Amino acid sequence: MLELGTKILLAYLLGSVSGSLLIGKLKGGVDIRELGSGNAGGTNALRTQGKMFAFGVMIIDMGKGYVSAALIPVLAIAGLAEDPAVGREWLVMACSSAAVIGHCYPFWHGFQGGKGAATLIGTLTFIQPAILLPVIAVWLLIVMLSGYVALATVMAGFTAPVYLLLTGQMANQPLMTLAVSMALFLVYTHRENVRRLKAGAEARVGQLAIFRRDF
Repeated sequence: MLELGTKILLAYLLGSVSGSLLIGKLKGGVDIRELGSGNAGGTNALRTQGKMFAFGVMIIDMGKGYVSAALIPVLAIAGLAEDPAVGREWLVMACSSAAVIGHCYPFWHGFQGGKGAATLIGTLTFIQPAILLPVIAVWLLIVMLSGYVALATVMAGFTAPVYLLLTGQMANQPLMTLAVSMALFLVYTHRENVRRLKAGAEARVGQLAIFRRDF
């Protein structure tokens, strides 16, 4: 269990490195948590800092998710033996989840981070790239039709377990557990957006909604 706890901690700390806050510091101390929606994720970065800033944020946030899934579980640490009681697939899922949680509640940034979508995409890029096609397709379709990034993200999150169900992969318990738990976690991190959507007060991102020009 020492290996499990140590690697989960490492993944969480890596996930706690916020792309938006890191780039903001390099840009002269910009803290996007003080701008726009106050969120440290890619959508607020796009709204307040533009496309190039947001692109850099996405690369960092996806990258740390990928590293947490691909490298941390197999990392050889001096004095730390591999625990035969810990399944390797479960270790990958645990580190992936820890990175997403770290992104949302970053130790390095006062536990005020983003909402987890980009980091989750990064983990899935390693775990099962094929799942990204339907997930990204649903996200793009909804965001282009509506302009609501939060709605698109939540629906894309639920696309992952549905895809596993339709492709007969329910027996893959580690992956199914990750997909379902992260879909629910995205609902939680977007709970304020969901409330605003219900109230008709959620902001659209007009740059992304290419099929709508009436807002």
